[in-house]
Parts: sequence; C-alpha cells; structure tokens
Amino acid sequence: MHINPISIIEQADYFKNLSAQNKRRLADICLLKNLNKKEILFLEGDKGHALYLCAFGSIQLHKTSPEGQEVVIKVVRAGEIFGEVILFEKERYPVTAITLEKSAVFILPKAQFLCLLEDSYFKKDFIANLMAKMRYLAEQVQYLTSYDVEARLFRFLKEQAGNKEAMKIDLSKKDVASAIGTTPETLSRLLSRLKDEKKLIWEGNRIQFNPKI
Repeated sequence: MHINPISIIEQADYFKNLSAQNKRRLADICLLKNLNKKEILFLEGDKGHALYLCAFGSIQLHKTSPEGQEVVIKVVRAGEIFGEVILFEKERYPVTAITLEKSAVFILPKAQFLCLLEDSYFKKDFIANLMAKMRYLAEQVQYLTSYDVEARLFRFLKEQAGNKEAMKIDLSKKDVASAIGTTPETLSRLLSRLKDEKKLIWEGNRIQFNPKI
C-alpha cells in the first residue's frame, strides 16, 4: 500500500508548521512499514534506532509494572509520532509499542533525523511540540493515579467519540481495559453496573451513552 508521507506529516502537530522544504526533507527519510494487529514494533528496553510516525491504525504504548501489569501510557493514532525520547535522553525505548489493529508507520531513522535537527527552524518547532507532549505524559500519569476506573473509562471513550451519544468501537474490551489501566474482569463488572444504572450500554462494537451523563 502506498501512502504519501507528506500527507501524514501535514497532520502531525510536531511537523505541520514546518516549511515546505523541511517537510520534503523529512519525507525523504520516511520508510513505510505495514503492521498486522497485535504486532510488536519494539519492546520496552530495546535499543532505539528510530522514531515513528503513525500513518494509520492505532498503536498502544505501555510500560510493565514491577508486578507484571501493563500500564498504558498512550494510544497513538494517525499523525502522531512516538519513540522520540531516544533522540535526547535515552538510548533504549522506555515503553513497548504494539498495534491494536492493522496499522502502518513511517520509520524515521535516528541518525538521519538528528541531521535534520541541525536546522535551527526545524529544531525550534520540534522542541516546542516535544515539550507539549511531555506535559501530556505527566498529566496522563496523574490521570491514572487520581481517577477511578469509571472516570477513566468515560474519559477514554469521550476522547474517541467526542460529543456523540453513540459510537462504533473497533477495540476489544481487553484493549480498552489495558488503555485505562485496569483488568478485563474489572471492566466487565463496571460495564454490567453501568448498564444497570442506564449510564452506558456496550453491545457488539457499538456503545450508547446516556446523554444526561
């Protein structure tokens, strides 16, 4: 499948404000990789040779707790980059990246990307957006530790659905449980209670919200 890297670069908050010349320079180093569902792109602790730009699909980034539980940091979607921490602070990836559905990414080799950062305008735009992402990750850690499972579920679903009263969801309940930092069993009990309370109904791949909630 051919995907024009420029079209994805122009969706990316990190890159959309770059000059046309710098967008072309970035596109020149992009290598497309197609991925199947549940395919691991890299593991936590792997040596980092590249950062990635999601072209389509969704990719879960998670860490493993000392107890062996997966803690989801973020679900990456089209136009978002990930793995960029290896450019500055770490030689190894601090998270595992695994696809939640059939996906594709552009690989941006570390050495070639560092050459692009020698351009002062490119570097300025990239660093500003990197700081914004760091703030998001700090907020995500606070969110996982400060909100109960029900609040995390509604926040996650509303991020996907916006203000819609119903949505189609392509993720499994196990994937959603992982995304909100809980177990499938806990999520199943929560969904049963929410259905009884008429707050939310999840049937098949369709979720219906109570508009009064």
